[in-house]
Amino acid sequence: MKRILVIKLGALGDFVLAMGPFAAIRAHHPGAHITLLTTPAFAAMGEACGYFDTIWRHGRPAKSDLAGLWRLYRSLRGGQFERVYDLQTSSRSSFYRNFMRQAEWSGVAAGCSHPHANPQRNFMHTLDRQAEQLAMAGIARTPPADLSWARVNLGRFNLPAAGKYILMVPGGSAHRPEKRWPARRYGELAALLSEHGWLTIILGAGAERDLADEIEALCPSAVSFVDRTSFMEIIALARGARWAIGNDTGPMHLIAAAGCPSLVLFSGASEPALCAPRGADVTILRRDPLAALAISEVATHLNFL
Repeated sequence: MKRILVIKLGALGDFVLAMGPFAAIRAHHPGAHITLLTTPAFAAMGEACGYFDTIWRHGRPAKSDLAGLWRLYRSLRGGQFERVYDLQTSSRSSFYRNFMRQAEWSGVAAGCSHPHANPQRNFMHTLDRQAEQLAMAGIARTPPADLSWARVNLGRFNLPAAGKYILMVPGGSAHRPEKRWPARRYGELAALLSEHGWLTIILGAGAERDLADEIEALCPSAVSFVDRTSFMEIIALARGARWAIGNDTGPMHLIAAAGCPSLVLFSGASEPALCAPRGADVTILRRDPLAALAISEVATHLNFL
């Protein structure tokens, strides 16, 4: 049985954008034993999607974690892989080729057998770049992401009927505050939605609870699901939502890929042509600074109001 390794360590948005490439690799190697090298945050999705036979969660040990580095070295060295698809294409993942030079390698590692030999690759959208990388390795077609495998019971959330709520994702990278539309604006938008009979559900994690508190103060009918949802539950919530609005952040990739109409807000700090969520119904609004984006302009794109 042919043994294949796929490397995808994160982050969330990039992992979601790799779902189509994951499916393409599985379709190209239907009888192979395929291992995903990833990190603990994405192991559950890797298992649930059905594209992999084995999940390795130890793909990113800290440089100071000598035991973790030794474990990873032994895994890669002893994996007997015939081909590696490095979809991370970072300096870290490229370095892993030193542990397994006998394998064919698709990526950007120096001297690899199937390089993504496009000098403009860094100016391509992540998904388009990965599709072209796979094409250069002999996989001609990369399908859109299909998240139909994510099936979970949402009964514990006591949701309104499907299509009667809006998802709101006001957070994002803590060290990139310029990528966030102000929580006050989200709160005012939630209040406007409430006036039209829509329930707003706020998604996020960790310190984003403060953003949810600010939104709820302006719109008491809004409901915070911060720290209450898994990635697969977010996908399921997206299937029942009428619309979603959020910043350039990982959960919006899940929501958009699930097919939910999505309005994604970008500042000048990131380039949607390179990293925007992909899905059946995605609208991008961009302002620099993002705080200059008016609620009235956002509302005009929510065509159900």
